[in-house]
Amino acid sequence: MRADLATSYGEERLPRYTSYPTAPHFSPAIGEGAYAQWLAELPAAASASLYLHVPFCREMCWYCGCHTQIVRRDGLIAAYLRTLRSEIAQVSETIGRRIKVEHIHFGGGTPTIMAPEAFAELMAAMRQAFFVLPSAEIAVEIDPRTLTADMVEAMRLSGVNRASLGVQSFDPVVQRAINRVQSFEQTASVVDMLQRAGINGINFDLIYGLPHQTVASCLDTVRRSLELGPDRFSVFGYAHVPAFKKHQRMIDEAVLPDGLARHDQACAIANALKEAGYVQIGLDHFARPDDSMAVAFEQRTLRRNFQGYTTDKGEVLLGFGASAIGHLPQGYVQNEVQIGAYAQSIAAGHLATAKGHGLTDDDRLRADIIERIMCEFSADLGDICARHGAEAGAMLKSASRLKPLISDGVVRLDGDRIAVAKDSRFLVRSVAAAFDAHLDPAKQLHSRAV
Repeated sequence: MRADLATSYGEERLPRYTSYPTAPHFSPAIGEGAYAQWLAELPAAASASLYLHVPFCREMCWYCGCHTQIVRRDGLIAAYLRTLRSEIAQVSETIGRRIKVEHIHFGGGTPTIMAPEAFAELMAAMRQAFFVLPSAEIAVEIDPRTLTADMVEAMRLSGVNRASLGVQSFDPVVQRAINRVQSFEQTASVVDMLQRAGINGINFDLIYGLPHQTVASCLDTVRRSLELGPDRFSVFGYAHVPAFKKHQRMIDEAVLPDGLARHDQACAIANALKEAGYVQIGLDHFARPDDSMAVAFEQRTLRRNFQGYTTDKGEVLLGFGASAIGHLPQGYVQNEVQIGAYAQSIAAGHLATAKGHGLTDDDRLRADIIERIMCEFSADLGDICARHGAEAGAMLKSASRLKPLISDGVVRLDGDRIAVAKDSRFLVRSVAAAFDAHLDPAKQLHSRAV
């Protein structure tokens, strides 16, 4: 990876492209009526993935960019879960049949904050409303500091087969600076509990660019994580946006690494994981060579959605809960962000859709190009444009941001095929942004490119 490019491009604020167009471009013009129509129009053979958002935590991690709130009373959680079950039933009734489900993902917040019996009830509600395939991947995001043995047992009995553990950093200085003190021993104990329960798909989430973080502390976190043997890693750069996430103001900006230091940390983590035998997948994932994600990357079937890189091949993602986003062939929908407004909509018998985006033919074309760039570091514009009835030459001409990337050696252009140079792959978001017709560089809504 070239440090000169990290300096030149690293301060750009760009989307992670887990969707296209990205969520800031959703509009209230797409509401409940559009979502209900889209659901009713789903093809009979369609299958779906489910995302359930649980927006509660026991305490706030100051780096957090998620929609979540701190709760002390479990009654608030129980009421929210009742609303969630009602929404599941509403969506299923609107579809008009028990659609097949291949993937379920619980995100947050801290999904395992709910009582074990409540988790079992929620899974039962989903199985009643949808046809959850026996082979379905069921994944849960976990805060190792609060997971109990009873919840692990409830997860086992409910068919959970993948767990994503937030680690971030094992450096105690960094942990104190982000208000997330989590010992190595706590994390190791949770991994052991999960594996004893037969939940063997283990992901670790790491973050670089945190306050006081150094290359040495990043490498120490990787070394200790490797001792626990997860089969996947997600490695994200911290997005410092205190104007949007006020709790991030608790972080001292003076001790945040600059763009070049972030670049060095990202490189060090990536190199250490690759030396340990993990395959680098796209921008920020790493997996063992025999893992299904690594296989999908090798076979060029890897996809990207709101959880990042995925093996999910479906075209339907149904989002449940406050702020949850769904993706259907016709476009994107997002629920009310505020929990109260979300609950009121569902209680009144309405879908909670607050905004969305109806996809145009141009959106679909650019989405395909961006997804291939993000997943494979390359895109055959001739082939993709032909499938959409467009011309590659016109698409290249419209991508004015591509010219400096080609001049700087970030991108190679061979006929209608573009490829990101191996030493510049950390700038893949910059390359994808060249095809983003909605991007407004003046609006600093996203994380830094490096």
